[in-house]
Amino acid sequence: MKKRPNIVIFNPDQMRADALGHLGNPAAHTPFLDAFAAGEAVSFSNAYCQNPVCVPSRCSFFTGLYPHVRGHRTMQHLLRPGESSLFSELKDAGYYVWMNARNDLVAGQYPGLMERHATEIYYGGCRAKEPGPENPNPRGGPGDKNYYSHYEGRLQLDETGRHYTADDEDVDAAIRRILNPADDRPLCLFLGLMYPHPPYQAEEPYFSAIDRAKLPRRIRAQECSGKPKMGALIRRNMAMESYTEQDWDELRACYLAMCMKVDEQFRRLCQALKDAGIYDDTAIFFFSDHGDYTGDYDLPEKSQNTFEDCLVRVPLLIKPPKDCPVDPGVTGSMAELVDFYATAMDFAGVEPGQDQFGRSLRPVLADRSTPGRPYVFCEGGRRPGESQCDEFHAVSSGSPADKARPYWPRQMAQTDGEAHAKATMIRDGRYKYIRRQAGGDEFYDLLEDPGERVNRAEDPAYQQQIEAMRLAMLDWYQATCDIVPRDYDARFTPEMMWAKVRPECPPQRQEEMRQRLRAGEPLFEVLRKCRGPQP
Repeated sequence: MKKRPNIVIFNPDQMRADALGHLGNPAAHTPFLDAFAAGEAVSFSNAYCQNPVCVPSRCSFFTGLYPHVRGHRTMQHLLRPGESSLFSELKDAGYYVWMNARNDLVAGQYPGLMERHATEIYYGGCRAKEPGPENPNPRGGPGDKNYYSHYEGRLQLDETGRHYTADDEDVDAAIRRILNPADDRPLCLFLGLMYPHPPYQAEEPYFSAIDRAKLPRRIRAQECSGKPKMGALIRRNMAMESYTEQDWDELRACYLAMCMKVDEQFRRLCQALKDAGIYDDTAIFFFSDHGDYTGDYDLPEKSQNTFEDCLVRVPLLIKPPKDCPVDPGVTGSMAELVDFYATAMDFAGVEPGQDQFGRSLRPVLADRSTPGRPYVFCEGGRRPGESQCDEFHAVSSGSPADKARPYWPRQMAQTDGEAHAKATMIRDGRYKYIRRQAGGDEFYDLLEDPGERVNRAEDPAYQQQIEAMRLAMLDWYQATCDIVPRDYDARFTPEMMWAKVRPECPPQRQEEMRQRLRAGEPLFEVLRKCRGPQP
């Protein structure tokens, strides 16, 4: 029997698609990923996440379900007992599943639940604490320009001349497992990184390697009109008006430096697969859970219910195993991260244990001109009065202690019900429409306005297109609003069935028939035996 291919998932956190050189950023320095896309993998220039923050996105792409299907649309609702994932399904199918603990997927309050989804978990924490930034107080005090910017700048090196982080420790652990397999089972390896998630910080040689002069022009808030209330509230709370273009450039360059380090870590992992002799027999996936503002719209970090491309368009690169045809290079075919789940299961030859909504990308890998999805979707936000959503419940009216938290501006903005209202994005190759439960809709013509600067939702010239996308969104919600389990529930308990059987059961057979019902024998069979010839 042919051995199933290995599945390797390399998952940086908060990497926007244009952080890669081959996807159009002249300042990006990602030489290995660029070469990987050119020669061995397919890079999707139009891949989109299903939620612009970590936990909902991961609960989606590891299950093939959209965030609304089971309520996985907040940072506090993770997979619970009874819910499967790509990992648990591959483990049950005979894979050796290795993961590091940076997964933002499984609820932590259930003992043994993480182990249900993995054969081996690397928790880390065995390294010495790395040195901090060169600036000993990068935030400054309240009111300083960097207090809420998440910018920390250049990091110090240790006595060995490096800055060894938790990510580095996890990469080394993954490499050790690759070079020293536990047994002969096919390997599913998940490596989730913290980088390039803020704080924006990087060490040499990465920090100085980014040419600030090559940074593309950022999208400024003053150029925009009709944008959502959430962005305005976060900007107000951050109070970063004193940030200069040079300040923004330093923050943006630091972010790209972090991405450069991710590129090097990915190179090392791929080299380990080659050294172990299993590179050709491995399907490799490189993608991020969502993007980052990185200065666009005068914002750092992210937001939970806004859908600019810098937040929802992510890198997705796939190298199939050697027996699968591949047409390496960049494809414009539209894809969603739920398609990762379907593609990985397709490569593994494992049938999903539940209905799911991903589509295998194998045809696009074989021919990059293959059409992708006509629409992609993303969703976020909360219902009015819903208090369990995204730290909303954890924020007080603004005490000094709360304001000291780096995420206070975003958390405080989320207390505004209109700003944090549920919203859903639908996007095709040219247009983007966002339906909001409160606060007004958004519509962008991305051919005329690729930076999504001007909201055209009220423009009469676009009403026909808006109505078509609104109906397509309704069709999507109707098609994906739930899933029905593939097993069946009994409509009656044994005691309920016994109440139906008892009047027809001879006294001398009552205990026998009652036991048959308790053992799961069908009601009609027990009734037939009660009504049949007596022994």
